[in-house]
Amino acid sequence: MSTGSDAFPAAVYADTVLSVNFRDAQKYFLKALREIHYAHTLMLARQGIIPEATARCCIQGLDKLNLDEISTAPYDGRSEDLFFFVEGELERLCGRTIAGSMHTARSRNDIDITQYRMCLRAEILAIVTHLSSAREVLICMARRHSETLMPAYTHTQPAQPITLGHYLLAVVELMERDERRLRAAYATVNRSPLGACAISTTGFPIDREYTANLLGFEGLQLNSYGAIAATDYLTETVGAISTAMLNLGRVAQDFLLWCTAEFGFLRLTDAWVQISSIMPQKRNPVPFEHVRILASKAFAQAQGVFTCLHNTPFGDINDAEDDLQPLVFASTADAIRAIRLFAGVMDGCEVMTARMAERAAADFLTVTELADTLVRREGVSFREAHHLVSASVKELNGRYSALAFVESVEALAPAHLGRALRVSREDLLEALDPRHFVNIRRIPGGPAPEALRTALEQAEAHLVESRAWVQAKSAAQAAYPEAIRSACRSLL
Repeated sequence: MSTGSDAFPAAVYADTVLSVNFRDAQKYFLKALREIHYAHTLMLARQGIIPEATARCCIQGLDKLNLDEISTAPYDGRSEDLFFFVEGELERLCGRTIAGSMHTARSRNDIDITQYRMCLRAEILAIVTHLSSAREVLICMARRHSETLMPAYTHTQPAQPITLGHYLLAVVELMERDERRLRAAYATVNRSPLGACAISTTGFPIDREYTANLLGFEGLQLNSYGAIAATDYLTETVGAISTAMLNLGRVAQDFLLWCTAEFGFLRLTDAWVQISSIMPQKRNPVPFEHVRILASKAFAQAQGVFTCLHNTPFGDINDAEDDLQPLVFASTADAIRAIRLFAGVMDGCEVMTARMAERAAADFLTVTELADTLVRREGVSFREAHHLVSASVKELNGRYSALAFVESVEALAPAHLGRALRVSREDLLEALDPRHFVNIRRIPGGPAPEALRTALEQAEAHLVESRAWVQAKSAAQAAYPEAIRSACRSLL
């Protein structure tokens, strides 16, 4: 590397920017770059822009590239970036004139955005795949615990009885929506900008549709200016990741709380707990802590993408390119780690059903149903019933038992309603039973067994549809390299 003050690259520039970007490109984009070279060369020959003999030499040169060696080559400053490094290797293999013809009607600008999109679509597909696996774990768990009573919480305080299956299906629905957002982002990402060239296309008669098909894209990012300038393919993706990770972190926080001795709702198996170096009794449920921090990291990195792009010009700009892309892939990597870990730990935990049921029957959690019973059986307004029940809650002052509560309601009824209750004590006691509370809430979306069965069937159908989507997209991504190879064989 030259140390002359006027020679490119300046030493500090090379150390702080170019060498770092070179290593990142080696890690993330080398394979995609070669596939783009293949597709573009095939198109140039097909369109008669370069002679077939020239294209054959280029294809043969691409075949001879040693990706393992290129991926570990040190940055020495002789090439500005990986693109020029690979171009230098092709010149060595094919000669400068032949290799140079490959760059007809394209730019590093459209090459870069194309390889970014090719790599990002694979990351989205991986996240959706792991979200589907996590949903499957939760659906199976929800089916096993469709009648496991537990307290629901509002404002961090016990509120009403539900079932664990009902709670878990809420998480499943959350992940379904996360997947839909990611699938929408995939549709945005998987459009080819190749052919936009620097920013205004080219005067050569290229076939953008052909290269898009060869590279596994589902269409064109049509406007050439927007193909280079727009960054919403990134922000839509990291926005979906941000939402998914925020959702996952909130759920992990719940489960971490449920593992505390004070709650005692979940117990991790020995495979998942870590011990203390000093306290022999400790069984620390740290996997949930790791889920939480990994989700937070992925969220923060995704938000960092927004910060980096905020108030940048709408055009070709480095802020959206080499220095930014690794932040995107760091976010996707941590998102995948978080989701995989979450699914694994949920598959390896024990539900303390007796403790959950005990808490569901405590703390006045069913008194809303007693008020509803008064409305149905006594013909009073809900507000009148609420005042009466509330007065009994205050009278017992935290000392809850079903019988004591019913006796209090019966005693206070004349003062609040102007008469004694007609409904039997047995019916009032039934209203305070947490199982009855759950079973009577059978409308769509409720925790009753029949409502939950319908919700489980819908969740399983959505999972089947999601897996079919993943399978179709994965097959398409697995097939396009062979389409390139086939076209190369035909040319050769």
